[in-house]
Formats: sequence, C-alpha cells, structure tokens
Amino acid sequence: MAEQETEERQTYRASHRFARISPRKARLLMDLVRGRDVDDAITLLRFSKQRASGMIEKVIRSAVANANERDVAPRNTLYVAKAWVDPGPIIKRFQPKDRGKAYEIKKRTSHLVVTLDQREE
Repeated sequence: MAEQETEERQTYRASHRFARISPRKARLLMDLVRGRDVDDAITLLRFSKQRASGMIEKVIRSAVANANERDVAPRNTLYVAKAWVDPGPIIKRFQPKDRGKAYEIKKRTSHLVVTLDQREE
C-alpha cells in the first residue's frame, strides 16, 4: 500500500452561545462574512448597522485570539472558513390581551459559531 500523506489542517473556532438575537437576523450577517479574510470581515461588520454585527465581530476576534494563542497562524493569512448560526432555546413570555386572552411572545436566542482557517500562499 502506498503511504498517504495526510496533513492535519489546523482550524480555530469560537462561539457565542445563547446570544439574544433571532437566528434569522444573525444569519444575514454570517452569510456576508463567510469566506472573507479576517480583516475584511471585521471591517465590514464594524460599519454595518445591524445589531448582530457587534456580536459576530466579537466571535471573530475571539477566534483570532485562539489562533494567536497557539503561535501558529499569522493574522494576515486567516480567513472565515465556516460561519453558521444555530437556533438556541426560545424564551417564552405572555402579553395580556383583551377579553382575558394571552398572546405568546417568543424571544429567540442563537448560537453563533465561527471557524477560521489559513489560506494557502
């Protein structure tokens, strides 16, 4: 049998669990940063008006810090390889309405996850 050289790719991951934002709103921004260089993604998020941009920016910065902690990856070679939003638990509240009714209010939460990888030069 021929020996196969399998090089383990090092990825750096960070997540923000139970973020108080709807997954639908957060996915709009995650789709924008996926595949971009780290500096480009942070710049794009910094000038975005959506509320999720601050949360996602912190997750990307945390993943960059994880990469720097291992002293392997220089920042200029990192890019957002994977970025996704999973739904978290729903906080249920009730709003009283007329004639004794109660309407349910669903406060949705999200799990924001970002994975960084190194670009081949």
